[in-house]
Amino acid sequence: MSAKLHEAQEHCKAAEKFLKTSLLRWKPDYDSAADEYSQAAQCYRIARDLNKSKECHLKASEYYKKNRSFFHAGKALENAIIVSKETATPDDLYSLAVESSSLYQQHGSGDSGAGVLDKAAKILEENSPELAVKLFQQAADVSSTESSQHQGSEYISKASRILVKLQMYDQAVDSLRREIGFHQEAGNTGAVGRLTVAIVLVQLARGDAVAAEKAYKEWGNNCEVPEMQTIEQLLQAYDEEDRDSAKRALASPFIRNMDVEYARLATTIPLPEGIDPAPKASVRENAAPSYVSANAGNAIKHQEDEESPYETVTYQEKKADDQDELC
Repeated sequence: MSAKLHEAQEHCKAAEKFLKTSLLRWKPDYDSAADEYSQAAQCYRIARDLNKSKECHLKASEYYKKNRSFFHAGKALENAIIVSKETATPDDLYSLAVESSSLYQQHGSGDSGAGVLDKAAKILEENSPELAVKLFQQAADVSSTESSQHQGSEYISKASRILVKLQMYDQAVDSLRREIGFHQEAGNTGAVGRLTVAIVLVQLARGDAVAAEKAYKEWGNNCEVPEMQTIEQLLQAYDEEDRDSAKRALASPFIRNMDVEYARLATTIPLPEGIDPAPKASVRENAAPSYVSANAGNAIKHQEDEESPYETVTYQEKKADDQDELC
């Protein structure tokens, strides 16, 4: 048995003693027990027994909470996330992060609460991106309550880019709107202009050119000249069903230099179908006249006689009628 494992066990035994009551100690010493479990967790981590380390961090958090030491309780859970990031399930990491953040906030440390959510989201981003989005959004919520609009916009920006990458465009539009709101409150018009281009691209990816135009009308006054030119060329191309013009606009240097997710999105947006001009009638020079049958005239006259609504009167019948009238 390594020295660190032995040391960890000794700390666990000491913690158990602090939890016992006696004639001289009527109440468990939760704070001392939590400290012992925290030290045991560190020893287990160094000995590479990560499961035991996580278990001790959880016990430490439990006893810190009973002693109303909310900051230390949140920190113990944050340490549990770090030691178990390779072994715990995504749902377990998500739950630990949310609980840790709540404890930090109860202590009054909103920034630490947002930070642990951000840390867990980065761990989950590759394998469980949807859970990462939720954590980034919650981090933005916590930051907004702390009046940290700048930090909140960074968290929600991460969520927006993941949603675009996952092709969850409806949710991405909502996230981008919220991101724009953060920058508007902070007075960052330049960022609002860039996000206007992003939301136009997402709306076009949804196949809704009308919504893209509405977004430009709503926030376009924050755009700089290159941004306005790019958006106007793009919207005009979709309005006129000009496939080539839309392709050129989506390949503009400004869009190519946007964040990776939006630059890639521009290459996948469906182009307008385009309107093909009607083919012109061609006339062949020196062409022979159309063939007409010799019996065609008689056939037409016979058809007209049959279809005429008026009765046909011969010359003899007309003459007989005249003589009858004279008599």
